[in-house]
Amino acid sequence: MGPLSGIRILEMASIGPGPMAAMMLSDMGATVLRIERQSDSGLGIRRPTKYDLLLRGRKAIALDLKKADAIEVVLGLVEKSDGLIEGFRPGVMERLGLSPDICHQRNPKLIFGRMTGWGQQGPLSHAAGHDLNYIGLTGALNAFGRKGQMPVPPSNVLGDFAGGATYLAFGMVCALLEAQRSGKGQVIDAAIIDGTAHLMTSIFGAYGAGIIVLDRGQNITDTGAFFYEIYACSDDKLISIAPIEAKFYSDLLEKLGIDPDSLPPQSDKSRWEEGKATLAQIFARKTRDEWCAILEGSDVCFAPVLSMEEAPHHPHMHARGVFIDVDGVLQPAPAPRFSRTIPQDPSAPKKVVDTPLSEALYGWMDRYQIERLRASGLTIQP
Repeated sequence: MGPLSGIRILEMASIGPGPMAAMMLSDMGATVLRIERQSDSGLGIRRPTKYDLLLRGRKAIALDLKKADAIEVVLGLVEKSDGLIEGFRPGVMERLGLSPDICHQRNPKLIFGRMTGWGQQGPLSHAAGHDLNYIGLTGALNAFGRKGQMPVPPSNVLGDFAGGATYLAFGMVCALLEAQRSGKGQVIDAAIIDGTAHLMTSIFGAYGAGIIVLDRGQNITDTGAFFYEIYACSDDKLISIAPIEAKFYSDLLEKLGIDPDSLPPQSDKSRWEEGKATLAQIFARKTRDEWCAILEGSDVCFAPVLSMEEAPHHPHMHARGVFIDVDGVLQPAPAPRFSRTIPQDPSAPKKVVDTPLSEALYGWMDRYQIERLRASGLTIQP
């Protein structure tokens, strides 16, 4: 039983950060019901259902939201929900007849979570966009990359999932806690640009203090420093070192058998490239496994750079159970961990048509309501 056991969330089907936030809540024990479209939205990058891992751990029903009777079904579910998540452009829920005001009339305690890239208000709020555009606007994308090269997009992890989904899930839990005290619901405007900018708080502080410069690849933590870098080994596999602090840096030099005078001082930025060349030659003398045997588990701030295929099999990752197998699909386990209210492993994603209405709506409707819904023809499920 996870810490959110007993919490009910209604999820309006969307892509990217919305499903991720719903998965995070479901991973922690919340009961999440996903409302799918009956027609293909044409959005996102498609994959077989069993690998659409953001849809794990919850049931779904498919409704034609253009029909007034279907909207009434959703509002009936709203009455039994603690929260709702939607990821449409601003104004879509209002046009459907599912605005926050209407939903709060049916359930004043409802937490109404809205996930967008640009936010509910602002000059760009109604424009289409994706992760790359959102992180570009925040100043974050410009910070990723090597000296003299173009910015390197960090996949869609930073914007969609860190700046978007994580902040929506956090906002939902905060508002659910507040609603327990006040008895009142509210609207959460979770914008990827807001969350991503917030993630940059420390970086903005460092820039304001003059500790970092705007040019990529010339700062300690952006591949500028030779002691915070990725290096190739003799087998072309990669390792990472990050001994920023003097005591850890000293440990690295000792492990490598290097005279400190053979490398430039850590503070001398003008000689960082010289330091990189020296360490590149040293690390190229052994394989990645050999360096792991020498450095791993010590205080030199070291780790191999593993692929997604390799990561689940690393002894540390295996010992902690960071990855789990669900119906033959290897995937990250729910996080974080709890000492008492331990979440169960999630169930595998299922196609809507493979889930009977009685199963999808168990605990949401009684059997008579389910039969009426089935007979209405509003759904495509048996």
